[in-house]
Amino acid sequence: MIGHGEVVNPWVKQKIREMLAEDLGFGDMTTDALVDPALMVRAKIVCKQMGVLAGVQEATVAFEEVGVKVLKTKREGESLKPNDTVMVLSGPAHAILKAERVGLNLLMRMSGVATATRAMKEAVRRAGAPGVRIAATRKTIPLLGYFDKRAVVVGGGDPHRFRLDDCILIKDDHIRIVGSVRRAVEKAKKCGFSKKIEIEVTGVEQALEAAKAGADIIMLDNVPASEAKQAIRRLEEEGLRQKILVEVSGGITPDNVGDYAKCGADVLSSSYMTLKAPAIDMNLEMKSALRK
Repeated sequence: MIGHGEVVNPWVKQKIREMLAEDLGFGDMTTDALVDPALMVRAKIVCKQMGVLAGVQEATVAFEEVGVKVLKTKREGESLKPNDTVMVLSGPAHAILKAERVGLNLLMRMSGVATATRAMKEAVRRAGAPGVRIAATRKTIPLLGYFDKRAVVVGGGDPHRFRLDDCILIKDDHIRIVGSVRRAVEKAKKCGFSKKIEIEVTGVEQALEAAKAGADIIMLDNVPASEAKQAIRRLEEEGLRQKILVEVSGGITPDNVGDYAKCGADVLSSSYMTLKAPAIDMNLEMKSALRK
C-alpha cells in the first residue's frame, strides 16, 4: 500500500533502505534479545498534536521493506489533531520495532514541514493574495532535500529547485564574477533556450536591468516588503512586468509573509519551512498479539 495507489520512485526507496540500514546497524540488540521472532502484532501510529500530515508514502515504504503490512492510513495533506490514528500496521513485532524510528522520523519531520507550509499559505490567503506561491529554498539537509521538498508540496507549497541542474539561477556571487547583471543574463541566454533564467537582484535598478536583459524570473533578495513593492511598480511603469515572474526571498516567515504577499510578487520563497519548522510529535503503540 503506497500512498493510495501512487508509485514511489525507486531512488526514493533506495534512500529509505539506506536509512533503515543506518539505524539497524548489525541488528536490533534489544528486540532480538526480548521478542519472539514468531510474534505477530497489530500496531498504530498516533499523532499527539495538531498539524498537517505528510510522509505517509515514505513511512509506508519503510515498513513494507521489512515485511510489515500497512492496513490503513490517513491521507497526506489532511489536518491532524491530538490522538488521531495516522497509520495502522500488522506484521512481525520484530519487523515493526526495527522500522519504527525511521517510519516515525519521516512522518514527524515531513509533517512538520507540511504544517509550516500550510501556515504560510494561510497567512497569504488572509492577506488577500491567495494566488501568490509559497516556495521552498534549497536550505535542506544534504541527501534529504527530496523529502523536505515533497513535504512542502503536500502542504500546498512549491518545491522550487531540487538541484543545481533544474534551472539557471544567477546569484550575487555569479554577478560579481561576471561583472554586471546584464552581462550575466546575456551569457546565460547563450547556453540554450530550454531552461528558464532566474537572477537574484538587490534593488530596483538591478531589477530593471535584469528585466531589460531578458531574464525570465527576477528574485528580489533580502529586501523589505516596501522596496519589493516599489521595484514591482517600476517594472509595471516600464512595461516589463508582464514579461517576467517576480520572486521575493530572504527572511520571510509566518510573521511577515502577509506583508510580502501584498507587494505584488508571484512567488515568495522561504527557508523557514525546512530550517525552522518543528516536527509534529507522533508515537507508535503496539495494540495486540495476533498469534505466536
